[in-house]
Amino acid sequence: MSIFTPTNQIRLTNVAVVRARRGGKRFEIACYRNKVMGWRSGAEKDLDEVLQTHTVFVNVSKGQVAKKEDLVRAFGTDDQTEICKMILSKGELQVSDKERQTQLEQMFRDIATIVADKCVNPETKRPYTVILIERAMKDIHYSVKPNKSTKQQALEVIRQLKETMQIERAHMRLRFILPAKEGKKLKEKLKPLIKVIENEDFHDQLEIVCLIDPGCFREIDELIRCETKGKGTLEVLSLKDVEEGDEKLE
Repeated sequence: MSIFTPTNQIRLTNVAVVRARRGGKRFEIACYRNKVMGWRSGAEKDLDEVLQTHTVFVNVSKGQVAKKEDLVRAFGTDDQTEICKMILSKGELQVSDKERQTQLEQMFRDIATIVADKCVNPETKRPYTVILIERAMKDIHYSVKPNKSTKQQALEVIRQLKETMQIERAHMRLRFILPAKEGKKLKEKLKPLIKVIENEDFHDQLEIVCLIDPGCFREIDELIRCETKGKGTLEVLSLKDVEEGDEKLE
C-alpha cells in the first residue's frame, strides 16, 4: 500500500492506519506495519520508529490533514505528537482479516516462547518445548488478546495451564547472608516466601541458599534491605533452576 499526500508531498509507503473517533469525527495516523503492536506491548519505545509522520489526518489514504480546531475540540490540545500517542494507544488498527490472523498467530507463538522460557515441570525440573506449550494452549482454547502485552498474557497462560498440566515457573536460586542479630527473626519472615532451603549455615552470621518463586524476589530483596538496614546481602546464584534436556508429554 502506497499513499501520496498532496498537502506536504510526502509519499507514505508500507502504511498501517490507526483510527479513532472523537466528538463524532474520525481521526487517523499513519504508522509503519508491524510496529503498532510492538509499541502497545512496550517492546518498541521509539515513537519515530512507529509513526510515519507526526501528523493527524481525517483520511490517511487521501492525505486529508485534520483541522487544528477539530483537534482541540476532540483532544483538548493541538499538540500533534501527543494526539498521535493517544490514537496509537487507544485507536483501532486497520488491518485485513489475513493480516490480523498473521499477527494473532505471531503473538500466540511469542506467548508460548515466553512460557517455555520461564517454566518447568516441577517434578523433573525440565523445561517444556515451545511446540508442546503451543499444543497445551490450543487444548485449553487460549484466545490471544491483541491489545494486551505478550508478557502479561504469558503469566495468564501459566495460571491456566496449571489446571491441566504439571507446570510452574522455574525457581531462582538465591544466597542470603544476614547479620546474626537479625538473622533468626528475619528467617521466620522469609520462610513463607521460600520454596526450598538447600543449605543453611549459622556462625557469626546466617547464610542460607534457597529456591524461590521469581515473583517473590522483589519482596525478599526489600525485606532484607529494610530489616538489616543494608547490612544483609542477597546474591542471585541462578535465574532458573532447571535440568538439562526438554520435557516430553506422553
